[in-house]
Amino acid sequence: MSDGVRCMWMRGGTSKGGYFLREDVPADEDARNAFLLGMMGSPDARQIDGMGAADPLTSKVAIVSRSNREGVDVDYLFLQVFVDQPIVTDAQNCGNILAGVAPFAIERGLIPAREDVTSVTIFMENTGQLAVARVNTPDGVVDYRGEARIDGVPGTSAPVPIEFKDTAGSTCGALLPTGNVADVVNGVEVTMIDNGMPCVVIRAADMGISGSESPEELEANADLRTRLEALRLACGPLMNLGDVSAKSVPKMTMVSAPREGGAIATRTFIPHRCHKAIGVLGAVSVATACLLEGSAAHGLAEKGTGSERSLAVEHPTGEMTVVATLDDAGDVQAAAILRTARKLMDGEVFSW
Repeated sequence: MSDGVRCMWMRGGTSKGGYFLREDVPADEDARNAFLLGMMGSPDARQIDGMGAADPLTSKVAIVSRSNREGVDVDYLFLQVFVDQPIVTDAQNCGNILAGVAPFAIERGLIPAREDVTSVTIFMENTGQLAVARVNTPDGVVDYRGEARIDGVPGTSAPVPIEFKDTAGSTCGALLPTGNVADVVNGVEVTMIDNGMPCVVIRAADMGISGSESPEELEANADLRTRLEALRLACGPLMNLGDVSAKSVPKMTMVSAPREGGAIATRTFIPHRCHKAIGVLGAVSVATACLLEGSAAHGLAEKGTGSERSLAVEHPTGEMTVVATLDDAGDVQAAAILRTARKLMDGEVFSW
């Protein structure tokens, strides 16, 4: 058993995980990953011998440090710890865990709290992009209490609005890595897009579903899961991601017409479990696809008008609204989203 390592456990958006200062985890990548696997209790479907909660959404890690970059407050590395495989990957970002980075940084003294609200500029190491989060800090102390509500999380908390900057092509090198708004892969028309999260957007009807099914129903559909994975493996190289068989990207989002007054309805595999909501940056990528004429989502979406569009991306437990700012050519220049976060535990965590 290792010595205890300082850690804060937090809910960020609709995810949950461990937040560490970079100086508190092993510098060697192999040693770090071994520590994180032991801490989470992976590989094990129940993660019974660790802090993980048997779901990819609760088996996540943020590593945070003070930044030396000009105009940036902190650097943030996201790590996905697989549940039932001995894998720790930095191949994707996570906009939900991102929601906890700014309050964690303030709590750990990496940056000073300002009066009322503290803005924190975050460099996302996974993708080399920037985000600006605003945290309520009355009297110079992080306040997690508030009236903001996000679907997928019970109750209310203080708002943590996040604006993303320059996210197009953050992982794949281009917003549309193939250069096309739509491609046909394995006989299915898809839109491969990366506006912060690599996603393959597919019409639900083309996969033989309505798009209103529960995550449990979709996970029980063996034929659907086989087809989705074959499609994902074929799209990976086309998206400049290489062999994605052991990667958590791209996400696979099946879209249908909105049912609850939103912009689009979604069901997302992440990649082997069906998300009970949708990831923050996944929502940004899907909302962007809605605005691209000829995409798999465009004809199904309620797109709104004007240079600023509020697009509610429906998911199994509600919706996530993306506020997209468009330039004169109709291209998405910036995207913002509302998240919340809450500190759950501060102390030491142990690993084998």
